[in-house]
Amino acid sequence: MDKFVSMEVFVAVVEAGSLTAAAERFDLSSAMVGKHIRSLETQLSTRLLTRTTRRQSLTEIGRQYYEQCRRILADVKAAESLAEAMTSTPRGTLKVTVPLTYGVEVFSPAMTYFLTAYPEVSLELDLTNRIVDMVEEGFDAAVRIGRLPDSSLVARPLKPYRMRACASPAYLQRMGTPKTPADLVHHECLGFLHWGREGLWRLDGDAGDDHQLRPGRVRANNGQALKMAALRGFGLVLQPEALLAREIEQGTLISVLEDYLPDGAPVHLIYPRDHQPTPKLTSFLDFVIERFGI
Repeated sequence: MDKFVSMEVFVAVVEAGSLTAAAERFDLSSAMVGKHIRSLETQLSTRLLTRTTRRQSLTEIGRQYYEQCRRILADVKAAESLAEAMTSTPRGTLKVTVPLTYGVEVFSPAMTYFLTAYPEVSLELDLTNRIVDMVEEGFDAAVRIGRLPDSSLVARPLKPYRMRACASPAYLQRMGTPKTPADLVHHECLGFLHWGREGLWRLDGDAGDDHQLRPGRVRANNGQALKMAALRGFGLVLQPEALLAREIEQGTLISVLEDYLPDGAPVHLIYPRDHQPTPKLTSFLDFVIERFGI
């Protein structure tokens, strides 16, 4: 017999005061209630109840067993109530990993609106360019920029990660505005060292060929540092639109070479496949897709 059901019946017998009253509560026969009690006693190799024709009472072991069963059943009920609540209202902690620049400039500001809409959800945001093992490290979701390897993860496309080339108005007034990639031989091109030891740029040329260009005096492995150098008039910067959009909108940086910029890198929201995702994850996925989806 199901031990859990037998425990429920045993507790009901003790609290109702008789097998007959417990039988009515569970819509069982008195004989079936008696079988549940005997099943427990057989498994435990001891008597739980002493019964006469007039009354029943708990043995010493039965009293201790009753208290433990009552606690266990209460814990199970509480767990079921929690699970039921979690399947209806978004709540709990989301653990998400996002590339650094995209996370700081694009993703993090949007998450404040998500958290405002879902006050019972907390966010643990890991901003890193490291490719994490989502399952091993317990992440609920991730944003990945670039081509994805084959995997069992679900991938939802987001808007591409575009690049922009720009410089300060003072620099362009001093050095002139480049019209084609060939003009860059006369300019200071701020080099991003993650693209190679020399931080070389790569743009589409007039004939569709790639032009590789030597950088200027400033090279760095951080886009924010290169943006600051461009703002101070040290040269042209080629970085993600997410990093430069505010300055371009304000006019402190001027966009150039729009027709020669590389295609935007693909961006995906990925997450483990789950036949019944939690409301916190579902609400997060819906929010991100609505805000950043294609």
